[in-house]
Amino acid sequence: MATKIRLQRNGRKNYAFYAIVIADVNAPRDGRFVEKIGTYNPNTNPATIDLKFDRALYWVQCGAQPTDTVRNILSSEGVYMMKHLLGGVKKGAFDEQAAQAKFDAWKAEKDNKANAFEAQKAAEKKAAYEARLAAEKKVNDAIAQKVADKKAAALAAEAPAEENAEAAEEAPAEETPAEA
Repeated sequence: MATKIRLQRNGRKNYAFYAIVIADVNAPRDGRFVEKIGTYNPNTNPATIDLKFDRALYWVQCGAQPTDTVRNILSSEGVYMMKHLLGGVKKGAFDEQAAQAKFDAWKAEKDNKANAFEAQKAAEKKAAYEARLAAEKKVNDAIAQKVADKKAAALAAEAPAEENAEAAEEAPAEETPAEA
């Protein structure tokens, strides 16, 4: 029986997520499968991959052919790296502990790169937030200044009007006692 490692579509319209399955070559895309070895959700950023590593390695070593997308997923998860290292162990280039140490070092380096990328992304997001906040404060200060200027102009306009009203009231009061 020829087997393939491929994606089986799940989810709703325009929001697909996939199961990574081992299936017969002649089986329909969403039909019968031999084993489910993981899931793949491309809707998140970065894409979420949940994989049974040992089962994926077993099926790759048995000769199951992955599709292009699944090959990229398995490669990014390190299944092909481990297969390569186990091939070196089989040839006697190094022992199994050395192979595991190399794989762990590769995985740690990959995780460090991912964490550095996430930290950089978070820093950029925070900087953008700070810039938006500063711009908003600048706009709010400008609006507050306009309101203050408007209030000052209104007070300045009221002050001469009050002085004129007081002067008008005082002037007739002085003339009235002079006539009497």
